[in-house]
Amino acid sequence: MYGLINKAVHDLVVTKFGEATWNEIARKAGVNDPHFISMEKYPDEVTYRLVGAASEVLKTPAEQILEAFGEYWTVYSAEAGFGHLLEFAGSNLVDFLKNLDNMHTRVALTFPKLEPPSFRVTDVTDLTDGSLRLHYYSKRPGLAPVAIGMVKGLGKRFNTPVSIRLDRSRANGHDHDEFVVLYGDAARDRR
Repeated sequence: MYGLINKAVHDLVVTKFGEATWNEIARKAGVNDPHFISMEKYPDEVTYRLVGAASEVLKTPAEQILEAFGEYWTVYSAEAGFGHLLEFAGSNLVDFLKNLDNMHTRVALTFPKLEPPSFRVTDVTDLTDGSLRLHYYSKRPGLAPVAIGMVKGLGKRFNTPVSIRLDRSRANGHDHDEFVVLYGDAARDRR
């Protein structure tokens, strides 16, 4: 993963828990130089070790940390210079989700070794209006909670109530993760 991801992990931890906690996490993760360069590619294992160490230090399940990161990422990426790309991806939650792959294609112009996940949106035939299925494909295992947090963050970005649940998962033998997303009135009625 690019250093930009690890920098975001750093900023999330420091913002919520302080620099001393970050230093302890970096030490436990075996990261000798915890100052990442945004445009440099790092082994995925570094990020996984950081999440594992954060889980241990914060006494929080890794899934919760990944979800919090996904939500944080929606704000961080805009502030890290990609706000203009986010604006082109859509002006509402549904359009944005439908355009995630197009946005990643544009981001890859800046990050040529980018290996982003892929997203596909389909209708949910067994639910009411205000719902969709979000299909998430990634070569990296265990990151479905990031997608959940990202959708929650996008709901905040677009001032749209959102509810998301994992419906099918790679962990259960499927070839990708699939979420049911309720938004707007459908999410509000669910609460």
